[in-house]
Amino acid sequence: MMFDFDKIIERQSDKCRKWDHAFVCSRFGDVPESFIPLWIADMDFTSPPAVIDGFRRIVEHGTFGYTWCFDEFYDAVIAFQRKRHQVEVEKSWITLTYGTVSTLHYTIQAYCKPGDSVMMNTPVYDPFAMAAQRQGVQVLANPLRVEENRYQLDFNLIEEQLKTYRPTLWFFCSPHNPSGRIWREEEIRQVSDLCQRYGTILVVDEVHAEHILDGKFVSCLTSGCAAQDNLIVLTSPNKALKLGGLKTSYSMIPDDSLRQRFRQQLEKNSITSPNLFGVWGIILAYQHGLPWLDALNDYLQGNARYLADALQTHFPAWKMMTPESSYLAWIDVSADESSATQLTQHFARQAGVVIEDGSHYVQNGENYLQINFGSQRYWLERSTNRMQ
Repeated sequence: MMFDFDKIIERQSDKCRKWDHAFVCSRFGDVPESFIPLWIADMDFTSPPAVIDGFRRIVEHGTFGYTWCFDEFYDAVIAFQRKRHQVEVEKSWITLTYGTVSTLHYTIQAYCKPGDSVMMNTPVYDPFAMAAQRQGVQVLANPLRVEENRYQLDFNLIEEQLKTYRPTLWFFCSPHNPSGRIWREEEIRQVSDLCQRYGTILVVDEVHAEHILDGKFVSCLTSGCAAQDNLIVLTSPNKALKLGGLKTSYSMIPDDSLRQRFRQQLEKNSITSPNLFGVWGIILAYQHGLPWLDALNDYLQGNARYLADALQTHFPAWKMMTPESSYLAWIDVSADESSATQLTQHFARQAGVVIEDGSHYVQNGENYLQINFGSQRYWLERSTNRMQ
């Protein structure tokens, strides 16, 4: 089946944050009406046709009553994880939740008390830190090393911090957001071994695992990779298959005692039954959306190459990391005469191109720009021309 990812989708009418002029101005200042948004992690394509057709059947049926996690949901998750990531997941491990970001909050509530700490490798997705801070838990930042414009885990520093501070949890982003770095199996195994040695629960965000552009993703649930008695995996199809607004996700927790503690916290927050469209969105996406996803990843690879070439031509001082996954480019602009913050302000207000700097990625992202290339090539071409 052919999918047209070049087709321009009008997005103002759906009231999405990415394209709403008033909302963008509240974040970036006085931005021209004709702005092009390449900021928030929201793609500009429609969802897979099979998902849309499934939702249409639900709407036409016309009843939107309470539902539950029925067998088709579990079967879809198990089959998807087996086919896509070659891992065997048991039904009992799976718990449906209301979005990965909110689940980070519930996870801290379940396992931490005020004054505990949560380790995270910085720069990293800022809701990791927000989830800790809002629960009175300390953020233990572990800076990633840059070697040949690629992030590396600093295992000496990691072990020193684990030994000294004994964090309750390690929020581990795999693949890494914002750089798109895919961690190798031996790296994940070393992370898991250290967690076991120092009594830290490994909580892994695998949300960006479906957009693999360069290399091979290894799930932490892969046999022999991470210890299953000390592991919580959080994921969803929201980023990959354009379902973010449905706010539905799930966890996979092999260990019974960890899982029961997690579920007890969800019950305290009344996370008990799913959104009708959320649970069906997962089922439809996992059962019928993979041909669309494969075609999309090919398109995103082309976008990444186009953006890298354009930046190298027009902004040779910048260094874009190779995005091994996701659709977010991470660009070192430390050699530019302007700071990352100054560049984002200038491009937004003068060129009408809205991108983000890395200052809000907890720590160590201040010299970086992030550009969302999950859009039609037309918008990338217009944006790079305006920026130039």
